[in-house]
Amino acid sequence: MPGGRKLNKTKVFAVAVLAGLAALLLYQFGLFILVLWLSVRNPGSSAFMDATLATLRVSDPQASLKYQWVPYDRISQNLKRAVVASEDANFTDHEGVEWDAIRKAWEYNKKQAERGKSKMRGGSTITQQLAKNLFLSGSRSYWRKGQELILTYMIEFVMSKERILELYLNVAQWGRDVFGAEAAAQHYYRGSAARLTQYQAATLAAMLPNPAYYDSHRNTRYLRSRAATIQKRMGMVDIPK
Repeated sequence: MPGGRKLNKTKVFAVAVLAGLAALLLYQFGLFILVLWLSVRNPGSSAFMDATLATLRVSDPQASLKYQWVPYDRISQNLKRAVVASEDANFTDHEGVEWDAIRKAWEYNKKQAERGKSKMRGGSTITQQLAKNLFLSGSRSYWRKGQELILTYMIEFVMSKERILELYLNVAQWGRDVFGAEAAAQHYYRGSAARLTQYQAATLAAMLPNPAYYDSHRNTRYLRSRAATIQKRMGMVDIPK
């Protein structure tokens, strides 16, 4: 009898492990289907947009987001160049993840933490940011980061660089309740995403790391300096045609 109970426990454990692996594979397959769908269909929102709206409605039940999809050819070349120059200069060359950039960001952030400083650096590519914005929460954990990497490789496998940048520019946050290039252009410059000047585009790109803050601090010295730096770099990067 004792041996039988031990055998039964082993079988239960093995079945539980196999069931867990099957559930994980099924979940990943479901995400892959969503990635395939988004390669040809435009999203009505994203996980990050939904989370932001839920947060806003805690204090204002009538809150809504400013968001309007625009196709790639109706977004200024200036904005495409500015965002790539600011967020991911090697966007057209890498396969989704730049491991060296992640390592350098980790080392920098570790030193900052040791010094008691809060300023951190990210090593995420545009594709990684898109994966996070479309599908994941804003929480920080090894599981979420691992899932982000899996989604990143799925996106790069299925989509063209043009489609990735088109999606990113349409779901990126550009203000407390502002999402996407068209809404950002109208919110800050009363114009369309197609007509953004070089400096306007560079300023919007400079806002991306902290868009909610810059929505109410639009003329800081740092923002002007960062925009000027991005503007100088815009001609040095490649963008999908």
